[in-house]
Amino acid sequence: MKNQLRFIKIGRRDNVAVALADLAEGETVRIDCLDITLRQAVNRGHKFALTDIAAGEPVIKYDMPIGNAVKEIKAGDFVHVGNLKTRLEGQLDYSYHPAAPVALPDIERFFEGFVRADGNVGIRNDLWVIPTVGCVNKLAENLANAFNKLNRSKVLAFPHPYGCSQLGDDHEMTATILAALVNHPNAGGVLVVALGCENNTLESFQSRLGNYDKSRVRFIKAQDAVDEFELGMQYLTELDGQCKKDKRQRVSAAKLKVGLKCGGSDGLSGITANPLIGRFSDRLIAAGGISVLTEVPEMFGAETLLMDRAASRDVFDRCVLLINNFKDYFLRHNQVVYENPSPGNKAGGISTLEEKSLGCTQKGGTSLVTDVLDYGQQLKTPGLNLLTGPGNDLVATTVLAASGAHLVLFSTGRGTPYGGPVPTVKISTNTELAAKKPNWIDFNAGRLIDEDITLDQLGEELFNYVLELASGRILAKNELNGFQEIAIFKDGVTL
Repeated sequence: MKNQLRFIKIGRRDNVAVALADLAEGETVRIDCLDITLRQAVNRGHKFALTDIAAGEPVIKYDMPIGNAVKEIKAGDFVHVGNLKTRLEGQLDYSYHPAAPVALPDIERFFEGFVRADGNVGIRNDLWVIPTVGCVNKLAENLANAFNKLNRSKVLAFPHPYGCSQLGDDHEMTATILAALVNHPNAGGVLVVALGCENNTLESFQSRLGNYDKSRVRFIKAQDAVDEFELGMQYLTELDGQCKKDKRQRVSAAKLKVGLKCGGSDGLSGITANPLIGRFSDRLIAAGGISVLTEVPEMFGAETLLMDRAASRDVFDRCVLLINNFKDYFLRHNQVVYENPSPGNKAGGISTLEEKSLGCTQKGGTSLVTDVLDYGQQLKTPGLNLLTGPGNDLVATTVLAASGAHLVLFSTGRGTPYGGPVPTVKISTNTELAAKKPNWIDFNAGRLIDEDITLDQLGEELFNYVLELASGRILAKNELNGFQEIAIFKDGVTL
């Protein structure tokens, strides 16, 4: 292990430290010129107290409270869900205290992408089959499978259970997300498959697409076709011919839009993978690109750090609405706003939602927040964007893709095979996970602990990796494994 680093105090004011290796009961560690003897064993990723903390006093990590002690905690005690509880509550009032922006050097970088007719750039040129309603899911999947067997362009089908028997906002969300995917620049061609009697009618859906490239989109209404499968294969053949004409061109990294996501977090997420993604985000923004952070519930407890980086009062006001509207969603369903972290998060060392959020938001780096988007809206403003969406891996990754993100950087301490419709790059928080699951993990942030390498150096490696991925010279593991799916947010009645 690099310099025998076995523990870390993250913030100057912290009254806990994090174990970077399994520490034994009775082991003595030296922090801030003090010798602390551990009163219990502390596994990697978990916390131990640096000072005595009285019941009711805040436990500090990342220089911020992550909860209050529920009973007295002695120096050297293991700090966990049994002696620490959240401080979170419902909606809050916030004040705008703009922080001085961090100066970023201009960076000029390039990748090889597919320039579309509307000026957008894709990093893939696959064919997508998108059903307007769940009733034709199997038709969409059978078409994709059959065409893939011909060894032509790669075809991806995106089944989902919606598009009919939905009311109000649910119906709007389904149609909006599907329309955004049809217009996604990573798709060289799209076959839209409808049934014919669904609420998400083909005619209304076509009107949502706006000024779409008619040479790259085909439509089937299965109830009207004599042989919908034969017609679908014919349309895919036509779209494949169009894709074959496309060539990659050198374009500026300013065209890149990258989603930021974490799943299966552990106690190292906020020490390795998330700060690494934050360093990448700052580099991308310095190059003129867009990064986008979602998972609004995993901003609770750390939201003021983002609000203070709002580029204007208007952006700040929309940040406040983003947070309080999502808290209202919890409260409308009679749920507490702190119903997180998950059992896997807790096993990995995360005790409260504040602790998870403070680690999670580090993916946004240090750049200004330049825009705040509702669910289904499109990215347009260079800089760090915030996007309405839940923490659920499938739904969050889908809404990131639908916003226009070309790829998603996905940090994980526990591992997951899941991938969204765009390349979903898994970044492990620890080397053991990268070694155990090389078929899932694309990039190992655990090297920050295990090797003599700085965050800047590894951040540059990740930036170069993303440019290679965007250029099509390498594929993400989810692409190689064929794990590319969508999931759509639901918040209402099903008829």
